[in-house]
Amino acid sequence: MSSDLTGKEQIAIIGSGLIGQSWAMIFAGGGYRVTIYDILPEQVSKALETVKSNLTKYETQGCLRGSLSAQQQIGLISGSSSLEQCLQAASYVQECVPELVDLKRKVFQQIDPFITEHMVVATSSSCIGVSQFAGDLKNRHRTLVAHPVNPPYFIPLVEIVPGPWTLPEVTAKTRTLLEAVGQSPVTLSREVPGFALNRIQYSIINECWNMYKDGLLSAKDIDKVMVDGLGPRYAFIGPLETMHLNADGNTVNLVDYCQRYAQGAYNVTSTFIPPPILYDVPTAEDILKEVQETIPLEKITERRVWRDERLAALAALKKQLKEKTD
Repeated sequence: MSSDLTGKEQIAIIGSGLIGQSWAMIFAGGGYRVTIYDILPEQVSKALETVKSNLTKYETQGCLRGSLSAQQQIGLISGSSSLEQCLQAASYVQECVPELVDLKRKVFQQIDPFITEHMVVATSSSCIGVSQFAGDLKNRHRTLVAHPVNPPYFIPLVEIVPGPWTLPEVTAKTRTLLEAVGQSPVTLSREVPGFALNRIQYSIINECWNMYKDGLLSAKDIDKVMVDGLGPRYAFIGPLETMHLNADGNTVNLVDYCQRYAQGAYNVTSTFIPPPILYDVPTAEDILKEVQETIPLEKITERRVWRDERLAALAALKKQLKEKTD
């Protein structure tokens, strides 16, 4: 795919919320022309204003993605309240409507008549596979999941999950495009509930929830285990590489690690409360009381900005380190 400014390749974003806006900025950063669609013109206008503001801010902060200026990227993004107009000439479509099966089914049925043999239609779904809502489409073989992580502009991971009928070349084309615009895609071989990220995330939350209910740690200390313990490590290496590097000496490896520590890990995990567990309201209310001591509800927006700024700084650092090692 070309990444110049000629408009030969166009991206259609269906849904003008925060995820849709993030996708628009990511693709514009890669030099692609983008059209954001929403059924309400005022929502489209609001989204375009937010995108313009964010790209200008990111340029000032030094975290703008791509080689184009903020103004150039803004010029690549337009809006429409006509689905047909938005899809016209698009080679890639990213659907970003709320996570509701019936709504996604309705939207994909509306998109189906406009899907061409060169088009990819991806959903930003975090848990729902395309098999749950695209099975009746004439062009279902050109649909799949491309699930970003919030906030997508600063966290590059995207989970690509093909449906049972998705053409291999559609999956490959999606991965190539996402890599071209600076995302970090992973490709699952098939659909599975929760995909990969949420399966791992829910496992962590489950044990955090159980430790809190058991009175083992406070909410603040549970988060500290991640922020000052596992988090810094996992910002650069994953759990499997961690096992590999934690083996003693230069000649031992992940296999040796398992031989040394597998029984201990088994003994610990055998004490876990078997999933699934329910995130019950009474426990949630107790955790909220603790969390609000440092982050009251009126400061949640401020804290999200704080989070995004730090994620941006981390992304910039990782980029610098990668450039030094390339």
